[in-house]
Amino acid sequence: MSARTIGVYSLKGGVGKTTLAVNLAWASATLSSRRTLLWDLDGQAASTWILGHDPEGREAGAAIRREVDARRLVRPTAIERLDLLPADASLRELDVAFHALDKKNRLARLVEDLGRNYERIVIDCPPGLTDTSDQIMRAADLVVVPVIPSALSRRALDTIAAHVQRKKGPKVTLAPVFSMVDRRRALHRDALVQHPDWPTIPMASAFETMTERRAPLGAFASRISPGVEAVSALWRRIESALSALK
Repeated sequence: MSARTIGVYSLKGGVGKTTLAVNLAWASATLSSRRTLLWDLDGQAASTWILGHDPEGREAGAAIRREVDARRLVRPTAIERLDLLPADASLRELDVAFHALDKKNRLARLVEDLGRNYERIVIDCPPGLTDTSDQIMRAADLVVVPVIPSALSRRALDTIAAHVQRKKGPKVTLAPVFSMVDRRRALHRDALVQHPDWPTIPMASAFETMTERRAPLGAFASRISPGVEAVSALWRRIESALSALK
C-alpha cells in the first residue's frame, strides 16, 4: 500500500487550516472508506486536540530526527479508519530541526514509511514559508491552500505559488480553496466571482463547535448541513485530482 499525501497549508494563520485538515481526514476515512492518517505537524497541536488527544511529551520532534519510530507514536481516533500522529510542544522547534538536519527529503522519507499502512495521509502544516514548508512541498502529492476571500490572503497564495515555481525538481500541485466564506459580504462575493472554479467552505458556527465537541464536523452534524456538504464536495474534487496524478 502506498499512500497519497495531502498537505493543508497556508502562509497565514487564522484561515481555517486545521479545521479543513481534520474534516478532510474525516471525509477520507468515512466518505471514501480509506485507511487514513492525520499527521499533525503544527506545534499548536489543534488537530491533535480536536481528535481527542491531549498534546504531551516531546516525541513528535524526535520522530522527525528518527530518534523515535514515528509509527510507534500513531494513535487511533474515535473515527473508524482514521488514525492520528499527534503533535506536541517539540514541534515548535520543527523548522530549526529541519534546518539542522539539512536533509531536504526527510519528511518525504517519513511519509513513505508511514504510507505503507495507509491509503491517504493528511498533514496539518504549520503556517509560514520556511524549511518546514519546503519539506511539505516535497512530501505531498497535493497541497490544499485555504484562502479567505481578501486581498491579503490572495497575496499570500501568490507568494506560495511563486516560491514553488522557483524550486527545482517536481512541482507540487497547489489547490486553493476559499475558506470561511460569508456571502453576505460584498468583498467575499466579488472574490468568488473572480474565481468561480475554486471550492468554497462557508463560514459556519458549527466549525467552531468542533473544538468543544472534539470531533470532525461530520461526526456530529447532519450530512446535509452546508458545512458537511461543502467538505464532502471538496473531498470529491481532491480524490479526483489524486486519481489523475501519475
